[in-house]
Amino acid sequence: MRTLRFGIIGCGLMGREFASAVARWCHLTDMNIRPEIVAICNRTLSPQRIDWFKDNFTSIKQVTSDYTELLANDGIDAVYVAVPHNMHEEIYCAALEAGKHLLGEKPFGIDLAANEAILEGIKVNQRCHTGCASQYIYYPAVQRILQMAEEGAFGRIMEVEAGFLHSSDLNPNKPINWKRTIEANGEYGVMGDLGPHIALVPYRLGWVVENVGAICSNIVKERPDGTGKRVPCETWDNVIMLCEARDTRDDAAFPLRMRLARIMPGEMNTWYLKIFGTKASAKFSLRNPKLLQILRFTGGEQVWEDIEMGFQTAYRTITGANFEFGATDAFMQMMAAFMYEVSHGKELSNTAKCSTAEEMHGCHRLFTAALESHKTGNTVKI
Repeated sequence: MRTLRFGIIGCGLMGREFASAVARWCHLTDMNIRPEIVAICNRTLSPQRIDWFKDNFTSIKQVTSDYTELLANDGIDAVYVAVPHNMHEEIYCAALEAGKHLLGEKPFGIDLAANEAILEGIKVNQRCHTGCASQYIYYPAVQRILQMAEEGAFGRIMEVEAGFLHSSDLNPNKPINWKRTIEANGEYGVMGDLGPHIALVPYRLGWVVENVGAICSNIVKERPDGTGKRVPCETWDNVIMLCEARDTRDDAAFPLRMRLARIMPGEMNTWYLKIFGTKASAKFSLRNPKLLQILRFTGGEQVWEDIEMGFQTAYRTITGANFEFGATDAFMQMMAAFMYEVSHGKELSNTAKCSTAEEMHGCHRLFTAALESHKTGNTVKI
């Protein structure tokens, strides 16, 4: 079995998730390639950040606070990068220039200009495979919905609604972090953080998002900074977008509503998708991740069918089909997509491929237009 030697740049929450998936790689059954963590990089090398990696991965030979040292290591084939958005352009482009395969966190740049610079880096360094970490489309129910859309099972699309709702910032006394500052997170606010996970869907299905009207809300305008002071919290907490999208299969337009919230009472981590069509409709929400609802209209009564989804994954695992699928499983499926594509030089399928830089470019164009729409009060063409 081929080994792909990884360096991790950013040893925070998502860096640990990546490493945990590496440790469980034997969970996948049909892979002819395996990841191995050989180096880690973090701006601060405190024991609380570094010791967990060193204690659990004896394969790590390099620990550094300088990402350029890690990228100069010829013993590294690929990097997983999970850093604040303002560092994406610099590190992603440097990784590509160093000849490393790149799996990077969304949104692939702090803004549209940064994203386009990364796209140019990908074009120049085509020997490197590039993928974006976005895991929610790998839930079995979502894969089923995407396959139905590709097969034309919905008929003419009448309306689509998607969203990602949190209550993580409901407490106004939660200390500010980098995601709440324009300097590190960018002007997109919640769109740059949660937005790619839902905006990916229309671009994955080849729909054209033609325009957007957006309302952005900054609900908690100050937060404690950890030193007893309160400082400005300037990023958008919640955003609602109403778009006109077009299905290229029949050139039919339909409304696409997207809702993003960092502050939504009662919601923990609710990603949802609803598609309504003339032949069939489907609904899924992480509020009940086992439940897929489908309505097929055949001329008689309209009845929603409740389907209990098990562990039916694109990339096969040792888990029985009647077990439950969860967040860590979705992350592993996303990693499997990236690794499969590196190994085989092609995608397993369109619905199961790793999120692409081009899809993220579509998200950036949408979010940039949404900011303009909120500022001007007008619907903005994309």
